[in-house]
Amino acid sequence: MHKRPNGAVLTCPPIHCSTGSPPRLRKSLESKRSRLADRRRAERITRLPTTTLASTFPRRTDRLADVARTLVDDSDAAGVTPVGDWGPWIVGGAWLAIEGRKVDLLYRNIEAVARVIAACSAGDVTMHYQPGHPHGFCSAIWMGEVALCRPLHDPRQTIAKLKAAALPYPPGLREALIRRFLWEILFAIENAELAASRGEQTHVAGCAYRAFACLAQVLFALNARYLINEKGALQEAAGFALTIPSLMPRVGETWRLIGESRFATGLTILREIDRDVHALAAQPSA
Repeated sequence: MHKRPNGAVLTCPPIHCSTGSPPRLRKSLESKRSRLADRRRAERITRLPTTTLASTFPRRTDRLADVARTLVDDSDAAGVTPVGDWGPWIVGGAWLAIEGRKVDLLYRNIEAVARVIAACSAGDVTMHYQPGHPHGFCSAIWMGEVALCRPLHDPRQTIAKLKAAALPYPPGLREALIRRFLWEILFAIENAELAASRGEQTHVAGCAYRAFACLAQVLFALNARYLINEKGALQEAAGFALTIPSLMPRVGETWRLIGESRFATGLTILREIDRDVHALAAQPSA
């Protein structure tokens, strides 16, 4: 990938993203380190998963796709998107399989990430429609990616500087996320109750999901933890120091009741969870 010298490559930890570089790729990186500097920047960068930060990206990514095909298990499945093809927040990249492991290649712009980190630290968090993220894409995800990542190639300490701004978890971000999502839990429940009165199961389920997604945001914020993906978020939050008693059994029971169209009973459980998280947020220790 063509980029300015301050470009960097990072991989996210296995909590919500890729598990990192597989053995074959990691061995290749180690053995060919001395030759990377002599290669075109495109090939050098694309040999490293999963997220590539750069100041500029080329309009075409043919070279990137060529390198990806040399690494993946199925070269015919190594499709690499143009920059911007997945919208302004996912941006683009590829979903790859290397030695049976999923490796996500994603583009990020250094300056844009730095601006988002500054905004989130100041309490300015935004939400955006994004296919693949039913709850939406929270701008703080970019900040969390930097905070949690393990750099693979950072010659100018670009990622290190961004990490210094993302860690420790800033109080301004914590307050902003709680302020934005805590009230919405009950709002989503009330909307679900209106849909339940009309027998609209799909709408009830959608509102319930929204309530649970907001709950996850609040629990992560209360524990000063970055939430970078909705998948598995509630299960992880159930193990936090500050959490809701019997969270996952209550979540499962809510979904069972909604699936059986027993909306009133299911939403009563959701209201109890909402009261519990409000009480949790009001504790001095929180």
